[in-house]
Amino acid sequence: MEIRWLEDFIVLAQTRHFSRAADAQNVSQPTFSRRIKLLEEEMGTTLINRQTLPLSLTPAGDEFLQLCEQITERVRITRERLQDMAQQQASKISLGAPQSLVSHFLPEWLDQRQLREQVFPYLRATGWLAADYFHGLDRGECDLAMCYWPQARVDLGFELDSYQYLVVGEECFIPLCAPQADGSPLHPLPGTRRNPLPFISPHPRAVIATSLTAHLAQVPVQAHLVTMNENIQAANIKALVLQGYGIGWLPQRLAAAEMASGQLVRAGDERWDLPLHIRLYRPREPRHASVSELWSRLGKPPESGGLT
Repeated sequence: MEIRWLEDFIVLAQTRHFSRAADAQNVSQPTFSRRIKLLEEEMGTTLINRQTLPLSLTPAGDEFLQLCEQITERVRITRERLQDMAQQQASKISLGAPQSLVSHFLPEWLDQRQLREQVFPYLRATGWLAADYFHGLDRGECDLAMCYWPQARVDLGFELDSYQYLVVGEECFIPLCAPQADGSPLHPLPGTRRNPLPFISPHPRAVIATSLTAHLAQVPVQAHLVTMNENIQAANIKALVLQGYGIGWLPQRLAAAEMASGQLVRAGDERWDLPLHIRLYRPREPRHASVSELWSRLGKPPESGGLT
């Protein structure tokens, strides 16, 4: 039984006239009459007394009319709820970000801006490299991308003219290692050519790796490092550094507890620190109006996607 048959019957009960009811339903009278007949066959009884003028309902028709009104009202309410749900879903924004930002920056950032109910981390992106975030934006896999970004001019090899960004925070990557018994660093910078320091490195295609290479080239003292491991996740780098396997540059937020407890210590002074921006990217032409609305709420005009 189709819902439109129930609607037909309600209109017929209101007009008591086949022709006027057909007009109200925007169908021909033969089509409308056939639908009412099919409805009666479906219910197994006569619902309309066609011998009276105007038409009247049979006792079964009166009973059935109440059911039709209840069903169509529930369908209307449900349809409105589903439309509201679809609109709410369309207003939700997915955000791709590295694991360290998802765990140690994003929650507080969302809370400060009261965005918890609108912006949701896209957890599949936590293992992506920088280029993957822009591919994800292009594919519509996520609506926004939050990335670490060098504060100085560094050629990362990206074409960013089709994106806009906001600087939403800062992070400092600090050279850390496990301590010796006396609390001094197990692997102090800068190391020597003869005895280079074991290095737990970010993935070579990560923004952090490129930025760190450029930064170390600017430090007057040369660092002597030998790469022991390359890893996408900062948390995995931290785990290896904690076990004494080498030196690693870690986000200060990620390593704060271990530094406070003495489990990790600086491997060098502040000149070795790598300051980075935290950027929020979007396509220049976002798929959803909610992204543009959010951008305005953040209180800053969109900047050019190019490197600054």
